[in-house]
Amino acid sequence: MHILLIHQIFIRPEDAGGTRHYEFGRYLVHSGHTITVLAGTRSYLDDCEFPAGKKEVIEPGFEIIRCKVAGSVHRSFVSRAFGFFSFMASSFWQGLKVRKVDVVYGTSPPLFQGPTAWALAALKRVPFVFEVRDLWPYFAVAVGVLTSKPLIWLAEWVEKFLYKRADVLVVNSPGFIDFLRVRGARRIELIPNGVDPDMFYPEDRGTALRKAWGLEDHFVVLYAGAHGLSNDLAVLLDAASELKDRRDIAFVLLGDGKEKAALEKKVETLNLHSVLFLDPVPKTEMPQNLAAADACVAILKPIDAYKTTYPNKVFDYMAAGRPVLLAIDGVIRQVVETANAGLYIPPGDAHALAQAVLEMAENRKRAEGMGVRGRTYVEQYFNRKDQSQAVVDLLEPLAAKPPR
Repeated sequence: MHILLIHQIFIRPEDAGGTRHYEFGRYLVHSGHTITVLAGTRSYLDDCEFPAGKKEVIEPGFEIIRCKVAGSVHRSFVSRAFGFFSFMASSFWQGLKVRKVDVVYGTSPPLFQGPTAWALAALKRVPFVFEVRDLWPYFAVAVGVLTSKPLIWLAEWVEKFLYKRADVLVVNSPGFIDFLRVRGARRIELIPNGVDPDMFYPEDRGTALRKAWGLEDHFVVLYAGAHGLSNDLAVLLDAASELKDRRDIAFVLLGDGKEKAALEKKVETLNLHSVLFLDPVPKTEMPQNLAAADACVAILKPIDAYKTTYPNKVFDYMAAGRPVLLAIDGVIRQVVETANAGLYIPPGDAHALAQAVLEMAENRKRAEGMGVRGRTYVEQYFNRKDQSQAVVDLLEPLAAKPPR
């Protein structure tokens, strides 16, 4: 079968970010299928630009076609919205040229690439699969990023339109299922976030990187990912401020985002010598960076909406064999606590986070045991190979259906 994937922010291993769809794509190809990806010309974290119309062959049967994106990922909301709508148009045009498609697979966010996937599926008379990785605009409204009533109405209308017309809705977290059901979804399949454990080496202690960072003898607490409004990293810095007299504890923030400049300013204001900011790295370099950590932080703002999420970074942390400092409640808390792979901290509570860091730093053997249990748990329950097979098992029967 030939799958057409509409994914503006498609990430390869040499890019920064999560590689869920790259890994799915490779598995599909190795299972005898073909995949074409319509991706944007701008990358997610570093905002670098690819030539529009460029075709890149990952391997035989796996091709990326770049579609023009105006605006920018990390500038103003208007600029990002302009980028979303420009990709909606450019990917539709490129999609019309892709022949002999058996399934069109759309993924959100951004939400507005969903209508492109639906329209292409309708014109090609093939099944439309829509994947929901983020409950947008629900999250954007909850965190205060989206406040325009006309835009909220439009986004919610588009959302419900897609939910009702998708042949299958795929979700990456069980917390999304009830939300989608009440909005008219016909069929929902859970293919959760996960990880390829073979990418990570828990026994590696990241000695070379720790030396490069000047943190050989420190207890290193690492956060890896976006530095945005939702990530609540100011709380992490407040926790670091509480522990500033502990010269043996250091905090490393790896990544980029709209809030990074403000966070760097906060570190300067608080005179936090124990905090190190690093630029984002390709996914291929993430294992060695996680290996240099003694504990890893996952944190989001304290709003009920985020109780539904399965942040992918948590599974990376667990695969790396590192204990998780989890300042997120809800379904991901159930995973970490069931695995006994870390400590839960109430979101928004800097003091509790500081105390959890202190507890791990002073009980390193216990922390290491959490890391070992987390690795074992994701190998068994959140292995990307098993999830990739679930994608194949989902798509093959759809592709076999007569044209509609």
